[in-house]
Amino acid sequence: MSEQELLQHIDSPEDLRVLPLDQLQHVCSELRNYIIDELSENPGHFAASLGVVELTVALHYVFQTPYDRIVWDVGHQAYGHKILTGRRNSFATNRQWGGISGFPNPSESQYDSFISGHASTSISAALGMAVASKLKNEPDRKVIAVIGDGAMTGGLAFEGLNNASSYPNNLLIILNDNDMAIDHSVGGLSKYLVHLTTSQTYNKLRYDVYSYLKKKNFLNDDNKESILRFNNSIKSLLTRQHTLFEGLNIRYFGPVDGHDVNGLVKILNDIKDMNGPKLLHIKTIKGKGFKPAEESPTEWHAPGRFDKVTAVRIKPKSNDTLPPLYQDVFGHTLVELAKMNEKIVGVTPAMPTGCSMSFMMDELPNRAFDVGIAEAHAVTFSAGLAKEGLLPFCNIYSSFMQRAYDQVIHDVALQKLDMVICLDRSGLVGEDGPTHHGAFDLAYLRCIPNLIVAAPMNEHELRNLMFTGQQEGNGPFVIRYPRGSGVLIDWSNKMEALPVGKGRKLSGGKDLAILSLGTIGNVAKEVIKRLSEDDISVALYDMRYLKPIDEEILHEVGRNFSKIVTLEEGVISGGFGSAVLEFLSDNHYVVEVKRIGLPDQFVEHGAVSKLHSVYGLDVEGITRIVKAFSV
Repeated sequence: MSEQELLQHIDSPEDLRVLPLDQLQHVCSELRNYIIDELSENPGHFAASLGVVELTVALHYVFQTPYDRIVWDVGHQAYGHKILTGRRNSFATNRQWGGISGFPNPSESQYDSFISGHASTSISAALGMAVASKLKNEPDRKVIAVIGDGAMTGGLAFEGLNNASSYPNNLLIILNDNDMAIDHSVGGLSKYLVHLTTSQTYNKLRYDVYSYLKKKNFLNDDNKESILRFNNSIKSLLTRQHTLFEGLNIRYFGPVDGHDVNGLVKILNDIKDMNGPKLLHIKTIKGKGFKPAEESPTEWHAPGRFDKVTAVRIKPKSNDTLPPLYQDVFGHTLVELAKMNEKIVGVTPAMPTGCSMSFMMDELPNRAFDVGIAEAHAVTFSAGLAKEGLLPFCNIYSSFMQRAYDQVIHDVALQKLDMVICLDRSGLVGEDGPTHHGAFDLAYLRCIPNLIVAAPMNEHELRNLMFTGQQEGNGPFVIRYPRGSGVLIDWSNKMEALPVGKGRKLSGGKDLAILSLGTIGNVAKEVIKRLSEDDISVALYDMRYLKPIDEEILHEVGRNFSKIVTLEEGVISGGFGSAVLEFLSDNHYVVEVKRIGLPDQFVEHGAVSKLHSVYGLDVEGITRIVKAFSV
């Protein structure tokens, strides 16, 4: 067959279902090659989608999507799903401005049943859909949750499992077990799944018994519970324990080969009409079909552009003059501080490579902890460490910290514990889009008592703020910083403590004042240069701290300027600009204030430079706004 002879005729799952079973493996090969071809030129999440090609084909072949619902847990694995559901011809626009989203999104396609940019949500969402189908008298509708073993470490997944047998439903949970999240899966669940994988005698015997009884029409709702008890007796005899899932009254099947598409079709057909919640455990290889990704799945999670023949990743030329990434500055600085302060420990929820806590794990492995995809646990675990006198640096991506909001309030701030919360990926993160932009942290944190909230203007400031944060008696100290890089670092420079709640005046001016928070202050510097060419004199203040805010500076600008501009890379509703407005109003200053930041809407996906341009956060946009405001 010629290249993509079958795939080019599949514009919907209906086209897939008319194919004979013996052609599905060829569809899988074409689909996998298509993903490799496209992502080598248009970067995205690579290894995860390669690992579920056979599962994706089998699901759409067996189930009547979109009437039947497939809920993907994190859209990293859903590229094959998008290609088979009418988006093959637009897939080249994946994650680009104006193109299709990198994650499932119901506003994009009827086949995307639920938005899925954050992990561990699928079981709860799918359970809600399954219960709704019962209530709406739609007994023929099937609902399937596809969740990875990494996402299963999240507390929400366990809450869904615990609730799954509480209400009448026919939910099918597919556990995609590849021993990986982005980094390797950690914790007791990972070890438990290995045990299940090795319990093959029982698993095969039980499935054979079930298949035989079903074939002979001996299996029905009246005798299902008796047969389940019989199966559990076999389990007790062979392994001396029940599975976790059966303990929650969820029928367990597997593990089975997740790369045998014909076998998956058979078992899905066998169990899809079974009443009650059930779980199918499949074993897959992340990066399947592309050897370098199979061997290094973390490196190939989102590799950027690469040569599909040589597997050479296409990166900017390495150069000592390139500024380091903020995440790497964090990682190296944390190791440096930890060697100076024996109380420091590191905590991250499944992102050691992404946030560069892997540096500390390599050098001080007993003092750095990856707790799995469990942001709320990460914060409260850190609180426990702090309560006993240690000084945790808890690093969580800004948009993921939203999942631990109550823990920050109840477990950390209320007790005024000494710990440092580092919010990586704050502000606009680019192609991952609205589920990942760190747009809300300034607004949702500044209202919490006892917190210190800071934002560095560059990497030197990040190092100094980390040094400041580890001083005793600060209480909870939050530092937010962006994805990417900024300035060169002179690592020989001694770190210094920055006075808490104090900003700095970077330049004087007489026409108006710009108050900035964070790295957007670097853009403000360029704006001021341009405005000076039009004889507009602008003062610039880098505020450094959102909370406590520098009241001395605010009094200064309130007395000396009639027009003030605030700059932040976050939502302006309730953020830094709002804090400035509140202070000026409370202190009866009569000034005009122009707030520049992100609007009250979810920001699309696209390159950061494009998003800055669209939302007026680049030099040209800010210059235009400030110039018009100054008149």
